[in-house]
Amino acid sequence: MLVGEVKIAEDADFTKLRNLCEIHEDWKVEYNKNNIMVWTKTTDLCDFKMLKLRSIFQDITASTVFDVINDPVYRKNWDINMIEAYEICQLSPNNDIGYYAMKVPKPLKNRDFVTERSWLDLGKEYLIFNHSVSHAAIPLKKNFVRGISYITGYQITSLHGDCHLPGVQVTYVTQSDPRGKLPSWAVNKAATILAPKLLSKLHKACIKYNSWKSNNDPLWKPWIYPEQNTLPKINYEDVMPFEVKESDELIDETDALEEDIMEED
Repeated sequence: MLVGEVKIAEDADFTKLRNLCEIHEDWKVEYNKNNIMVWTKTTDLCDFKMLKLRSIFQDITASTVFDVINDPVYRKNWDINMIEAYEICQLSPNNDIGYYAMKVPKPLKNRDFVTERSWLDLGKEYLIFNHSVSHAAIPLKKNFVRGISYITGYQITSLHGDCHLPGVQVTYVTQSDPRGKLPSWAVNKAATILAPKLLSKLHKACIKYNSWKSNNDPLWKPWIYPEQNTLPKINYEDVMPFEVKESDELIDETDALEEDIMEED
């Protein structure tokens, strides 16, 4: 799907995600150690490279990874970059529109995103992806730079053909534009330092999830059980034309120095 396009995801959209995850031609390996690989790829969509991460969690099931990524309550416990996140409306039980605001190390400005998210359970693997859209309920916010996700997604594949058995390969791919003008060191750091941390944090979150979930509304999983989904249906009159605002483009952060960055682990 294209940025700004609001529709129920089709087979071709999930095939595109799978191909991005599985085909490595024209990708450059940037990092390969501690059971984590990171690739980058130059595209024509924006100045920022497409990023792909992969790891194998031998002690985690694919179903647990899927739950951790989708559980909005648990995400508050492990996603330290998240400021705020919520769903706005649903197109179908497997397609919704939501908001995500994230902390960026000072002195850079925080970013936020409005995206349509789509997911698919194929029995042996799960596919999840999002792309940026515009919605009347979420105009541009003061003190945030509205980023663009051209595509951001996960391929969560059981190593044994059973998503409830331990052993899963997790592949994450993103083509995003944080907007503004960032210093070159920030882009390089994202590929070689920050990206590997993402999968490490996800693995740690997966280890703790089942214990946490057993004490926190264990039967509530609307991403699996659509009858639990209480989101309002989309009103297509609220879908706005996707525009890159000039104010976003003028934010220049290229003078930010790496030694001035305040970063949380």
